[in-house]
Amino acid sequence: MAITRLGGATAITGTIPQGNIANTSLGAVTALPGAIATGKVLQVVQDTKLDRSEISVSSAGTFVDISGLSVNITPSSTSSKILVQAFVNGSQNVGAAGGFFTLKRGSTEIFRGDAASNRQRATGNLASYSNAYINGNTPVFLDSPSSTSELTYKVSVCSDGSNTTVYINRGSSNNDNASYIAGASSIIVMEIA
Repeated sequence: MAITRLGGATAITGTIPQGNIANTSLGAVTALPGAIATGKVLQVVQDTKLDRSEISVSSAGTFVDISGLSVNITPSSTSSKILVQAFVNGSQNVGAAGGFFTLKRGSTEIFRGDAASNRQRATGNLASYSNAYINGNTPVFLDSPSSTSELTYKVSVCSDGSNTTVYINRGSSNNDNASYIAGASSIIVMEIA
């Protein structure tokens, strides 16, 4: 049997007929093939807060947004889920009531405990009662916003006492020596297909 050797780049030439191509350009692709599994990370957005701040809380249970700790994300599909992860360092003034924090999408609290009599509904504690020191917390929540509009995710704090101060990235005692922390906080959101 004879073997024919084809040479170089000119071995095969021609054009695939237009009718044999499902999408003529990458821009024309409107959906992924069914064989591609879901659960993929489509985009990731992060914000960090590295400075220290004080937040005055005027009344018990009033949540105040942490300035400089929020992210915006625009889901590509209404079926996408948004994985939210925050790391929050906080404390409250000595002898004051405990501090709490909650995760929000816009003005909506998205991850908090069920109503339980007079207890404050929140995502978690910033610090225990009368604790002057800083506590770090890492809540993780998978949100289902069913939206393709821009969404803002953020962290808000409150106290269970009136006219108290919540401290972010520092303890309430803020002496300038190596025994006191200059902390960091962050929030990360991921769109999951």
